[in-house]
Amino acid sequence: MFKATVIVKRRPKILDPQGKAVEQGAKLLGFNNVKQTRIGKYIEFFVETDDLKAAEKEVKEYSEKLLSNPIMEDFEFTLVEVNSPKTEVKIARD
Repeated sequence: MFKATVIVKRRPKILDPQGKAVEQGAKLLGFNNVKQTRIGKYIEFFVETDDLKAAEKEVKEYSEKLLSNPIMEDFEFTLVEVNSPKTEVKIARD
């Protein structure tokens, strides 16, 4: 089994209205050095296979067909082999 992490971002030449809105909010809060804010999506899921090539193919197709808009967005992904989804430990931070 593999844990997939996909990051979807707007292409650099595509306007990011959400990023612009966040940047304007940052300026109102006094963060005057923040520039060129871009907002993306971070997606995690598990692929139930022991074959790395099959997992790569499935994640790529899933990302192209459902998780991203190929006209406006690019994506990148990583795969990490795991024993089961329950083996992951999360630590809360204050």
